[in-house]
Amino acid sequence: MPYPEEEYLLLSGIQHFVFCRRQWALIHIEQQWQESLRTVEGQILHERAHDSGLSEKRGELLITRSMPICSAELGITGSCDVVEFQQSDSGVPLHGRAGRYLPMPVEYKRGKPKQDHADILQLCAQALCLEEMLVCPVPIGCLYYGETRHRLEVELTSELRQEVVDITAEMHDLFRRRHTPKVKTGSFCRACSLQEICLPKLCKSIAVSKYLDSRLGESE
Repeated sequence: MPYPEEEYLLLSGIQHFVFCRRQWALIHIEQQWQESLRTVEGQILHERAHDSGLSEKRGELLITRSMPICSAELGITGSCDVVEFQQSDSGVPLHGRAGRYLPMPVEYKRGKPKQDHADILQLCAQALCLEEMLVCPVPIGCLYYGETRHRLEVELTSELRQEVVDITAEMHDLFRRRHTPKVKTGSFCRACSLQEICLPKLCKSIAVSKYLDSRLGESE
């Protein structure tokens, strides 16, 4: 069932959610944030991606920057850094443009490809939004990494699409309950800009109920 607009969540939160559900909740539910070198560098890279005007034409390729997108089915909203529209007979008509075009989202990231697939899932969510808005298939997207200056083409499989559906449903459930979960900590916590806010050591503390059960067991 489609979500009403007032319940839309930020699409960019998918990357936070995949990295750490607690980080996502601190940012998107509790409205906590702390700048770091990584976040500032990421903002600069995105500003450069959006810096050349809203659209340009290169032969049969139409390039649109900072394109607003949303999905009522997923209940998310955001924007694409870049959407490339390739002229194709199997595409869709665009207002004010001759011919038909197929869209492909291009997401800009600082650093290099990650071990997890948070970036890929965010890209897949953008594709699902474009498919819903334009009523056409978006089978492929691209990730551009600032550190390697490498463009990675990604096939947006049915498995990735289902994972996006599952993740956004879980995000809505936590947001509706205003619940900030505890999570298993690890070395990845050192890369988080919210260490001082999150206090990951608290996630290792024993629950009160378990503590009482253990103490009562000792007295029997």
